[in-house]
Amino acid sequence: MGFARTCSVALIGVEGVVVEVQADLEPGVAAFTLVGLPDKSLTESRDRVRAAIVNSGETWPQKKLTVGLSPASVPKGGSGFDLAVACAVLAANDRIAPKSIADLMMIGELGLDGRVRPVRGVLPAVLAAADAGYRHVVVPERTTAEAALVPGIAVLGVRSLRQLVAVLNDEPVPEEDEDGADSDGRPDPMLAGLTMPGGGAASGLGNAFAGAPPGSAGSGGYGRQDTPDLADVAGQRVARLALEVAAAGGHHLYLKGPPGAGKTMLAERLPGILPPLTRQESLEVTAVHSVAGILPPGRPLVDTPPYCAPHHSATMPSLVGGGSGLPRPGAVSLAHRGVLFLDEAPEFSGRALDALRQPLEAGHVVVARAAGVMRLPARFMLVLAANPCPCGRHSMLGGGCDCSPAAVRRYQSRLSGPLLDRLDLRVEVEAVTRGELIGNDRGESSAVVAARVREARARAAARYAESPWRTNSDIPGHHLRTRWHLAPGALHAAERDMERGLLTARGLDRVLRVAWTLADLAGHPRPDSTDVHQALQLRTGVNRGAVLTGST
Repeated sequence: MGFARTCSVALIGVEGVVVEVQADLEPGVAAFTLVGLPDKSLTESRDRVRAAIVNSGETWPQKKLTVGLSPASVPKGGSGFDLAVACAVLAANDRIAPKSIADLMMIGELGLDGRVRPVRGVLPAVLAAADAGYRHVVVPERTTAEAALVPGIAVLGVRSLRQLVAVLNDEPVPEEDEDGADSDGRPDPMLAGLTMPGGGAASGLGNAFAGAPPGSAGSGGYGRQDTPDLADVAGQRVARLALEVAAAGGHHLYLKGPPGAGKTMLAERLPGILPPLTRQESLEVTAVHSVAGILPPGRPLVDTPPYCAPHHSATMPSLVGGGSGLPRPGAVSLAHRGVLFLDEAPEFSGRALDALRQPLEAGHVVVARAAGVMRLPARFMLVLAANPCPCGRHSMLGGGCDCSPAAVRRYQSRLSGPLLDRLDLRVEVEAVTRGELIGNDRGESSAVVAARVREARARAAARYAESPWRTNSDIPGHHLRTRWHLAPGALHAAERDMERGLLTARGLDRVLRVAWTLADLAGHPRPDSTDVHQALQLRTGVNRGAVLTGST
């Protein structure tokens, strides 16, 4: 009778649960039983693992084989358990020393020929392993850089099961091409001389794993490298200011105007003026993108704010997350720490738009399905763009709008009041004039505006240094009103609007947040009446005599 165990990770959203993979061999009729609440793709690993072991030149045990995944109550799915199952089977059959794999974390899919294929969610899986106290992980070679982003973890990337068995047994490691085919038999330069821990054939743990310091590999990031420049936008002085304020304070933005006015151009340039992500933010965003399977090969770290712009035909699950079985991240999570742009916002379904209200307030989304409940990060900046009517020419001078008043009201009412109340900035984007379009007087570049945004964020971060918040949009209204006071008399105009029913309590809090952002951009120690007037104008569109300054 033989028994061996190793470990892998089950992903629930972007959170990992360590799973112990146990293999038990007993005399009896040859059979392979997999237990532990596996899904369809995991159940199929029995055939993948058997073929991979045989095609790697190893012997399949002709005994009763039971593989258990513990804890059995946690749903498990995907092909990332293949490598751990194969090694547990080989160790139970005495091909590998059981002690050499007992403290290893293994993640990877096996091809029928024994190749180790990359899987989704390597980064959150390795993060879970690190939190559980594991210090050595084995992953597919293509995901080595992604796994090595986690500090304190030593990573071994392998191309095939044969290579891993050789390393575990302190044998010469065969070289294999990227597609898994044998080369001329020379040792793989990436793995030559590598040995494993545990005594005897399993010695020298430190030499067996990635030579770079743990967590140092794969530091190169990726993002929107081709982010367009804000200087390309003609005119739109107020809209450009709103964009700058949104970036400086993390505020949500609503752009309303006729087709061709530049709403999409403005939204596409917002990521270019946002500050780079911090290390922690980069790991959060990369974990979500890894689970979604959209990390580009060779560039494992997301270090710039993401930009997500789903089509208006997107369903509610595609926006907030969902799908059959365990839910998958939606657009709100893919835009975490970045920008979610909904062009032609009234064309989205009402259910999909109203589903955004929870993540807008909480910074995360909770999706419940029959297979389980998943919590995903979703702290993003929302930018909505809309036309004034179905044809887009309503209220334009000489526009010739053919929409009936009922059609205009119906179109504009598709954006619900509770959703709009959560948007800090609402700007009318006017059609660009001929002089603005062909003139040479362009506005400031993204680099110039981004510098002011960084300075404003630095002021806010210094102000909130003793609190858990860092940007003005994060501050709860109660704390903003009681801990950080405005200049005397600065709130008179906002209080009058609230008494007249033009502002809700939530709306007043959002005006305060925008006023603080305007003060940070202007270098004021605290908002004065001018900052509050500008904040009201950017929220309501009503000119109260304040002069909107900013980038031109």
